[in-house]
Amino acid sequence: MTLLLVTLLAAAMMAGLSWFISVVHYPLFARVGEATWPGYHDAHRSRTAFVVIPPMVAELGGSALIVLDRPAGVGAAVAVAGLALAAATWLVTFALSVPDHERLAAGYDAAVGRRLTRGHHLRTLLWSAHAVLLCTMVAAAA
Repeated sequence: MTLLLVTLLAAAMMAGLSWFISVVHYPLFARVGEATWPGYHDAHRSRTAFVVIPPMVAELGGSALIVLDRPAGVGAAVAVAGLALAAATWLVTFALSVPDHERLAAGYDAAVGRRLTRGHHLRTLLWSAHAVLLCTMVAAAA
Protein backbone atom coordinates (compact mmCIF):
# COMPACT_ATOMS: atom_id res chain seq x y z
CA MET A 1 0.00 0.00 0.00
CA THR A 2 2.88 2.38 0.73
CA LEU A 3 4.15 2.08 -2.85
CA LEU A 4 0.71 2.95 -4.20
CA LEU A 5 0.39 5.94 -1.89
CA VAL A 6 3.85 7.30 -2.71
CA THR A 7 3.20 6.91 -6.43
CA LEU A 8 -0.23 8.52 -6.05
CA LEU A 9 1.31 11.42 -4.13
CA ALA A 10 3.89 11.97 -6.88
CA ALA A 11 1.30 11.80 -9.69
CA ALA A 12 -1.13 14.06 -7.80
CA MET A 13 1.62 16.57 -7.10
CA MET A 14 2.53 16.64 -10.79
CA ALA A 15 -1.13 16.89 -11.84
CA GLY A 16 -1.74 19.86 -9.54
CA LEU A 17 1.46 21.59 -10.52
CA SER A 18 0.72 20.93 -14.17
CA TRP A 19 -2.73 22.52 -13.92
CA PHE A 20 -1.14 25.63 -12.39
CA ILE A 21 1.47 25.79 -15.14
CA SER A 22 -1.17 25.32 -17.87
CA VAL A 23 -3.60 27.90 -16.56
CA VAL A 24 -1.34 30.50 -14.95
CA HIS A 25 2.37 30.16 -15.52
CA TYR A 26 2.91 29.47 -19.23
CA PRO A 27 0.28 31.96 -20.40
CA LEU A 28 2.11 34.66 -18.43
CA PHE A 29 5.37 34.06 -20.34
CA ALA A 30 4.13 36.53 -22.97
CA ARG A 31 4.11 39.30 -20.36
CA VAL A 32 7.81 39.03 -19.54
CA GLY A 33 9.69 41.80 -21.28
CA GLU A 34 12.20 41.09 -24.02
CA ALA A 35 15.08 42.56 -22.01
CA THR A 36 14.44 40.38 -18.95
CA TRP A 37 13.32 37.23 -20.80
CA PRO A 38 16.68 35.37 -20.96
CA GLY A 39 17.34 35.61 -17.23
CA TYR A 40 13.73 34.90 -16.38
CA HIS A 41 13.57 31.82 -18.60
CA ASP A 42 16.89 30.48 -17.35
CA ALA A 43 15.75 30.84 -13.73
CA HIS A 44 12.39 29.26 -14.61
CA ARG A 45 14.09 26.20 -16.10
CA SER A 46 16.52 25.60 -13.24
CA ARG A 47 13.95 26.17 -10.51
CA THR A 48 11.31 24.07 -12.25
CA ALA A 49 13.73 21.17 -12.68
CA PHE A 50 14.44 21.25 -8.94
CA VAL A 51 10.70 20.91 -8.22
CA VAL A 52 9.58 18.43 -10.90
CA ILE A 53 12.42 15.91 -11.24
CA PRO A 54 11.95 14.16 -7.86
CA PRO A 55 8.19 13.52 -8.22
CA MET A 56 8.53 12.58 -11.90
CA VAL A 57 11.21 10.00 -11.01
CA ALA A 58 9.11 8.74 -8.07
CA GLU A 59 6.02 8.45 -10.27
CA LEU A 60 7.79 6.57 -13.05
CA GLY A 61 9.79 4.35 -10.69
CA GLY A 62 6.77 3.63 -8.51
CA SER A 63 4.69 2.78 -11.57
CA ALA A 64 7.35 0.33 -12.76
CA LEU A 65 7.49 -1.29 -9.32
CA ILE A 66 3.69 -1.60 -9.26
CA VAL A 67 3.89 -3.55 -12.53
CA LEU A 68 6.73 -5.75 -11.27
CA ASP A 69 5.22 -6.47 -7.87
CA ARG A 70 1.50 -5.77 -8.12
CA PRO A 71 -0.27 -5.06 -4.86
CA ALA A 72 -3.21 -7.35 -4.04
CA GLY A 73 -6.34 -6.17 -5.80
CA VAL A 74 -4.52 -4.32 -8.59
CA GLY A 75 -4.99 -5.95 -11.98
CA ALA A 76 -2.14 -6.33 -14.45
CA ALA A 77 -3.83 -4.22 -17.13
CA VAL A 78 -4.44 -1.36 -14.68
CA ALA A 79 -0.83 -1.50 -13.47
CA VAL A 80 0.50 -1.45 -17.05
CA ALA A 81 -1.86 1.42 -17.93
CA GLY A 82 -0.42 3.39 -15.02
CA LEU A 83 3.13 2.78 -16.19
CA ALA A 84 2.13 3.79 -19.74
CA LEU A 85 0.67 7.07 -18.46
CA ALA A 86 3.80 7.84 -16.45
CA ALA A 87 6.07 6.96 -19.38
CA ALA A 88 3.96 9.07 -21.73
CA THR A 89 4.58 12.17 -19.60
CA TRP A 90 8.32 11.62 -19.98
CA LEU A 91 7.95 11.10 -23.72
CA VAL A 92 5.91 14.29 -24.16
CA THR A 93 8.32 16.18 -21.90
CA PHE A 94 11.40 15.25 -23.89
CA ALA A 95 9.77 15.22 -27.35
CA LEU A 96 7.82 18.48 -27.05
CA SER A 97 8.47 20.55 -23.93
CA VAL A 98 12.25 20.37 -23.70
CA PRO A 99 12.79 21.31 -27.37
CA ASP A 100 10.35 24.23 -27.04
CA HIS A 101 12.17 25.45 -23.94
CA GLU A 102 15.44 25.20 -25.87
CA ARG A 103 13.92 27.39 -28.59
CA LEU A 104 12.66 29.87 -26.00
CA ALA A 105 16.10 30.10 -24.40
CA ALA A 106 17.20 32.11 -27.44
CA GLY A 107 14.38 34.60 -26.92
CA TYR A 108 10.65 34.61 -26.42
CA ASP A 109 8.64 33.65 -29.49
CA ALA A 110 4.86 33.82 -29.12
CA ALA A 111 4.23 30.91 -31.51
CA VAL A 112 6.64 28.68 -29.57
CA GLY A 113 5.07 29.82 -26.30
CA ARG A 114 1.62 28.83 -27.55
CA ARG A 115 2.93 25.48 -28.79
CA LEU A 116 4.62 24.87 -25.41
CA THR A 117 1.33 25.57 -23.64
CA ARG A 118 -0.66 23.28 -25.96
CA GLY A 119 1.86 20.47 -25.50
CA HIS A 120 1.76 21.01 -21.78
CA HIS A 121 -2.02 20.49 -21.81
CA LEU A 122 -1.31 16.92 -22.91
CA ARG A 123 1.00 16.40 -19.92
CA THR A 124 -1.68 17.86 -17.64
CA LEU A 125 -4.19 15.35 -19.00
CA LEU A 126 -1.74 12.45 -18.59
CA TRP A 127 -0.81 13.33 -14.99
CA SER A 128 -4.44 13.91 -14.05
CA ALA A 129 -5.51 10.58 -15.57
CA HIS A 130 -2.67 8.79 -13.79
CA ALA A 131 -3.62 10.32 -10.44
CA VAL A 132 -7.23 9.18 -10.90
CA LEU A 133 -6.10 5.70 -11.97
CA LEU A 134 -3.86 5.46 -8.91
CA CYS A 135 -6.83 6.41 -6.71
CA THR A 136 -8.68 3.41 -8.13
CA MET A 137 -5.64 1.20 -7.39
CA VAL A 138 -5.49 2.43 -3.79
CA ALA A 139 -9.22 1.76 -3.39
CA ALA A 140 -8.85 -1.73 -4.89
CA ALA A 141 -5.89 -2.56 -2.64
CA ALA A 142 -7.52 -1.26 0.55
